[in-house]
Amino acid sequence: MTQWLNILIQGGLLGGLYALLATGLSLSFGIMRMINIAHGDLAILAAFLAFAIAEYFGINPFGTLLVVVPAMAFLGYVFQRAVLNRTLGHDILPPLLVTFGFSIIIQNLLLQIFSANTRSLHVGSLGTDSVTLAGGIAIGVLPLIVMATALAVLGALQCLFSFTSLGRAFRAASDDSDTAQLMGINNKHVYGLAMGIAMAVTAIGGVYLAISANINPAEGAARLIYAFEAVIIGGLGSLWGTLAGGLILGVAQSIGLQLNPGWGILAGHFAFLATLMLRPNGLFPTTRDR
Repeated sequence: MTQWLNILIQGGLLGGLYALLATGLSLSFGIMRMINIAHGDLAILAAFLAFAIAEYFGINPFGTLLVVVPAMAFLGYVFQRAVLNRTLGHDILPPLLVTFGFSIIIQNLLLQIFSANTRSLHVGSLGTDSVTLAGGIAIGVLPLIVMATALAVLGALQCLFSFTSLGRAFRAASDDSDTAQLMGINNKHVYGLAMGIAMAVTAIGGVYLAISANINPAEGAARLIYAFEAVIIGGLGSLWGTLAGGLILGVAQSIGLQLNPGWGILAGHFAFLATLMLRPNGLFPTTRDR
């Protein structure tokens, strides 16, 4: 019993990382109704930017967030304003093609600069420190930090959407962009800010991913799949649904690994497929078709 409880806890904490990686994708779809194929590669880009900063300046990996997060937010805003806004419309194919091309560019650029070697950000003893609970269950400090960060980020985003004028502009542009434009909302600027926020959250997820595991420049596609599955499971456009999706994905993978070392990733995919069959719109969908 204790063993399975430990598996559920570890899987849930892994879900916090998945939620961080998926939140940016959820925002881009929930506000712009756009699927960003480059999302996973942008997370990997943030991770490798953190590598470069940590190695060059010799600072703590967590300190790299002070540079990486604003840099990725700026990149997201510029990319949305300069490129992606031109592709938005009733046809979903143009943004898919553009972000797919951007994904290839990022991946090859990282391979050219950093090679195909795997690497990770080292945080010393923090990577192995743990807290022991009753029954001998050991919980890693780093996964707890990741989960706390995910909850803080989602809580901050929920407050932004619920209590600020920018949040109301996001909701208006998402529900009816044409009417929002007539009411004086600059959709292009709003979409740029939305992508900037999405990329800031993605940067946090990317840095934590680099701290938690070994990664290489070609991992973007795999991370996109995990993020996409978490968003679909939780329901398109739902922030807390994204967290729920990440938790389900993480727990499913942990159970699969316990049953068979080769079943971890497969179990997560089965959880995704089961959700699609039982709840095609996800657990907590909030978006509607235009």
